[in-house]
Amino acid sequence: MKKNLFKKCAAMVACAAMSMMMVTGCNSNSAGNGTTGTTQGSTTGSTTTSTQQAAQETTKTAEADKKLSGTISLAGSTSMQKLADALAETFMEANSGVTVTVEYSGSSAGIESLLNGSCDIGDASRNLKDSEKSGGAVENIVAIDGIAVIVDKNNSVAGLTKQQLSDIYTGTITNWSEVGGSDTPIVVVGREAGSGTRGAFEEILKVEDACKYAVECDSTGAAMAKVASTEGAIGYVSLDVLDESVNALNLDDVAPTPDNIVAGTYFLCRPFVMATKGEISEQSELVQAFFDFLKSDEGKAVVKAVGLITVD
Repeated sequence: MKKNLFKKCAAMVACAAMSMMMVTGCNSNSAGNGTTGTTQGSTTGSTTTSTQQAAQETTKTAEADKKLSGTISLAGSTSMQKLADALAETFMEANSGVTVTVEYSGSSAGIESLLNGSCDIGDASRNLKDSEKSGGAVENIVAIDGIAVIVDKNNSVAGLTKQQLSDIYTGTITNWSEVGGSDTPIVVVGREAGSGTRGAFEEILKVEDACKYAVECDSTGAAMAKVASTEGAIGYVSLDVLDESVNALNLDDVAPTPDNIVAGTYFLCRPFVMATKGEISEQSELVQAFFDFLKSDEGKAVVKAVGLITVD
């Protein structure tokens, strides 16, 4: 009886031991499966992160490739120096990889440089001539400028009529007393042949090839300095460069101001042209971007800031 009882107890212990081993095995497999699942999830997350980083780097590279770089060269009108310098500086500040160079050689020389391939943009402070257009130059008007008629600070004359101005420059009137001033000889100062300011001035007054110049200056600054330092002198300069060293005359009782030019009451005004060889759409990406900037609100703000009138 005792032997049978012992056998039964031994069998029960053996069964219990086997059951514990089976449970332990199952728990071990479950733990193994959990570890495997965790490893796979970690690998998938790592792969996704790497893909995102690669995509971001590709985007950054593409954006960098889109940044403008290179050089734009302008040449021409000295009257446009204030505008050209301001535009160049602002454009380069916005595009660190771009260099804008400007040569001030006069309107005709600037268009000549454009047509012979020496520059990208030719600056002219006048409308283009038919001969320049037939050579391939395209007239892109970027601003409107007034031409101020100036005298020295001691001159008592405040204004002239259009006819009086024409008569002074053609030599019909030679003394300030003839137009209400003091008994002082008139010294007629002008710009050199090829100047856009001279071309526009003579064309508007219809005195081409008829002016009797006592002095011809090769730049806007030189013309203003000559008038400022010469008793009885009269000259003409771009409205945007006027300073306190000279007096600007009213013409036909109208002051030379941007508002009067916009209103159409001040007759002595002309366009500022940035000419291209061919249409703007045919130029390099960099030159096209420069003209896009000119048409933008920021570009128009630069035009206004230097005292010129914007073109819509």
